[in-house]
Amino acid sequence: MRYLILPLLLAACAPLAQPPGPTPPPASSPADPGRCGAAERQRLLSAPVTALERELILGQVRVIRPDDLVTMDFREDRINFEIDASERIARIYCG
Repeated sequence: MRYLILPLLLAACAPLAQPPGPTPPPASSPADPGRCGAAERQRLLSAPVTALERELILGQVRVIRPDDLVTMDFREDRINFEIDASERIARIYCG
């Protein structure tokens, strides 16, 4: 009986297998613009951020400036505009 206790104690101390974490959604690219319309707005790359004032964008929009904190939630219908330190549009993508 005492020979069974040691294997049971060792088994109780073993780490449990963790389920795999959620996989991030695939990054949107101009070839796969999603539903947000990022492909149609690639012409705005390198434009000043004020160019966004002249754009009519119906739907979810997120403007991300340097040092902004953003959530990691993925919304395929939201268009993201990343602004660089010189106040120009550096990246446009869905998410």
